[in-house]
Amino acid sequence: MHPLLENRQRLAFYLIAWLPIAAILSVILKRDASPWLETLLLAPPMSGLYAFMCLSAWYVCLIAPLRGPSIARSLGTLGAASGLSSAIWILLGELWAIALDPWMTTPGLSDHYSTQAATAFAIGMLLYLLAAAAHYILIAVDQHREAEKATLEMQVLAREAELKALRAQIDPHFLFNSLNSISALTVSDPQGARRMCLLLADFLRSSLVLGAKKEIPVSDELHLVERFLDIEKVRYGKRLSVVRNVDPNCNGCLVPPLLIQPLVENAIRHGIAPLVEGGTIRMDVQREGTALEIILENPVDSTGEPMPKDGAGVGLENVRSRLAKLFANEAVVGVSQENSRFQVRLRFPCVQFGETR
Repeated sequence: MHPLLENRQRLAFYLIAWLPIAAILSVILKRDASPWLETLLLAPPMSGLYAFMCLSAWYVCLIAPLRGPSIARSLGTLGAASGLSSAIWILLGELWAIALDPWMTTPGLSDHYSTQAATAFAIGMLLYLLAAAAHYILIAVDQHREAEKATLEMQVLAREAELKALRAQIDPHFLFNSLNSISALTVSDPQGARRMCLLLADFLRSSLVLGAKKEIPVSDELHLVERFLDIEKVRYGKRLSVVRNVDPNCNGCLVPPLLIQPLVENAIRHGIAPLVEGGTIRMDVQREGTALEIILENPVDSTGEPMPKDGAGVGLENVRSRLAKLFANEAVVGVSQENSRFQVRLRFPCVQFGETR
């Protein structure tokens, strides 16, 4: 469909642009002895007719683009179209003048029109070429917008593909660690290994359902974390304790599935596991204005090697990459270690269902 006809604002602007053209044409076609009313019966209808005839320039511009080696042929096509359109317009104007002549108070309207036909023909060609120039600009603008739209769509598809790849990376990483834990328990605690298998099956069932979604509420993510902790408590027993501080206002905030679980897994693997006496993991989930802040702390062996602060490791680097893809510069991932406590701090916009970023 013609871009002017499918857009009311564009069509209105186009028709308004023809008002001064109608006024100029009225001055040209007015006879000295005739009243303005007679001229207005001829010139404005002709202007309105030619306004819609000039819409055909869009189709000519499509088949005759002003680029490439065929530009001379395109100019020839455009010139022929303007001449043909103007000739048809003059002919229709002549017929309209003949039809109006018997009703005029001063006869001779058609004769006067014939004397002005050459001038009107030149004006018609010029108007058609101006309309073609406007359509070339319109086509260029629309093509630029389509190119921008296609680029944005490709960026979105690329980002979604990267997010899916990053999210898929979590599953084998977690499963590998869990199977190692079960293997370690089969000798020392067969009943614990069996219970851990059941808990692992339950956790995987839930993670498959929620993991298929692009984003889930924080409350669902925390529920997954609780199931994961149930698995790990089978292995570590009293050596593992967790302190939670969750703001109820955060429950509706959306997060990528399995965002917090890898951080808890790292806290247990690198913090609790090396300590003979174990320790306490502290998890804070708070909302500050429009931002969601998640802080995870775990003890570390102060006499051993410090945990890396650059985010090395699959879990933490995965979380950093996923948040960067979703929130760009609005996401902050901070890592710090003081004395015997290691902290990971996440901060990103709290987006709820129905809201846009």
